Amino acid sequence: MLKNKKLGLVIFLGIQIILISILKNYPEFVERFYSNGLYVYISKLMRYVFGWIPFSVGDIFYTLAGIYAIRWLVLNRKRVVKDTKNWLLDIGAVLSIAYFAFHILWAFNYYRQPLYKFLNLKADYTTEQLVSFTKRLIDKSNTIHSQLAINDSTKVEMPFSKREAFAKVLNGYEKLSEEYPHLYYEPKSIKKSIYSTALTYMGFSGYLNPFTNEAQVNGLVPTYKFPTTSCHEAAHQLGFAAENEANFIGSLAAIHNDDIHFKYSGYTFALRYCLVEIFRRDKDLYYEILSTVNKGILKNYQEVESFWKSYENPLEPLFADTYDSFLKANNQSAGMRSYSYVVALLVNYYGDKAL
Repeated sequence: MLKNKKLGLVIFLGIQIILISILKNYPEFVERFYSNGLYVYISKLMRYVFGWIPFSVGDIFYTLAGIYAIRWLVLNRKRVVKDTKNWLLDIGAVLSIAYFAFHILWAFNYYRQPLYKFLNLKADYTTEQLVSFTKRLIDKSNTIHSQLAINDSTKVEMPFSKREAFAKVLNGYEKLSEEYPHLYYEPKSIKKSIYSTALTYMGFSGYLNPFTNEAQVNGLVPTYKFPTTSCHEAAHQLGFAAENEANFIGSLAAIHNDDIHFKYSGYTFALRYCLVEIFRRDKDLYYEILSTVNKGILKNYQEVESFWKSYENPLEPLFADTYDSFLKANNQSAGMRSYSYVVALLVNYYGDKAL
């Protein structure tokens, strides 16, 4: 009987893969019935259950699951040869359950409608629009920087702790939800990952645990990045699985925050995306425009760049390529390299709006 159940689960895994390959072709269905339906209740329930706990339940879960998996593999290593069929059935059954939980608890969001449709925005822009918007962003970023720093050559230091930054995230989303009610974020469930060191060596600022809906932020990254990173992970919790779309929403949530340091982090985060896109299109123009950015802002960028360089290692590109492949396999054709789409959302969202 047990063997039949395991076989059933393995067959169910194949059925799941087929159904999901079909579901990818119906983003409107996913948008309506999952992302704006079932998932809304799942996400809130998970955040109410785990959000109040001060440590990462998801990280503990991964730790225990990892220990159990290693123990099982050691104890069953001889079965690989003697009882290969049942050994594979055991693994297939576990994978089937994990695959189902992963999708029903969060990952169906990979197949929802693109964000530009959700927000009724265009998905393209001209170089002229890009340059005009970037210059406006520079003026705004420089203005806020001058209010926070001693002079234009000094980087901005965040006056709050990383844990205090988590508490401030709600304010930005509350303001943003006045324009887009679907972006209302309550309750909060954002925590430092106990695996921050490992995440740093892998090159990640954070991640969303799909099984507990906890936003995990790398506790080692510079505090300057905490506002946008925390807002980015909160966007994932709201069901926006694509990295580029979470970056856009995260920058907006930081910009809409009443805290001026959050605004600074949000504006300069968006500015960096625009500068990279200009560099891709016209290097001479890039250097000309870059000269108008306050040196203190560039020092904040350098602070982050130096942090990541200090943890560079031979395995980091492997982790990056693996995650890139994972994103592409989950309906994100651009993978991690999607600057242009983020810029398109920013340019078209602001349009003639005041920054």
